[in-house]
Amino acid sequence: MSGENPQLVLVFSGKRKSGKDFVTDILKERLAEKSVIIRLSGPLKECFAKDNGLDYEKLLSAGDYKEKYRVDMLKWSEAIRNKDYTYFCKAAIRKYEAEKFPVWIISDARRLTDLRYFRENYGERMKTVRICASDEVRSSRGWVFTPGVDDKETECGLDSVSEWDFRLENNGDLSGEELTQPFVDLVEKL
Repeated sequence: MSGENPQLVLVFSGKRKSGKDFVTDILKERLAEKSVIIRLSGPLKECFAKDNGLDYEKLLSAGDYKEKYRVDMLKWSEAIRNKDYTYFCKAAIRKYEAEKFPVWIISDARRLTDLRYFRENYGERMKTVRICASDEVRSSRGWVFTPGVDDKETECGLDSVSEWDFRLENNGDLSGEELTQPFVDLVEKL
């Protein structure tokens, strides 16, 4: 791998409990020092926690603590994003010192503006990935439809996108290694 960073930007999207963190964590482990996971929600949750006296680490988890504050956090972040759609993308790149790594794994794209930012700035180096899981499988992982969350842009904003560079069915039929192999192959070609 040589050249300007990033050489590859993998932008992952999927519904809650579809397995985004599962897949991106395994991919990061396989790519090791070549990659960084950029959680667009990372700086958002850090600022929200600071402003509201909450536990930042707990907001990053997949547990009940985050769910308790999700609606308020969405309203707060929308106000910021409406002023500057690039704000959280740029903040996440800075937070994770992404420029040091050739492969960027964006683990949680949720909006058309997220895709727009990475497409405008990284062009052909960007590849989009949609992770899908049936509602039954998502329910078995702890998902419960929540009005005001599952019917909002953060969960539905990319449903209208029909063309993804990669589409992964994560219903438990494939291992993490099988799900991530196409991306390992892509990195080996850089």
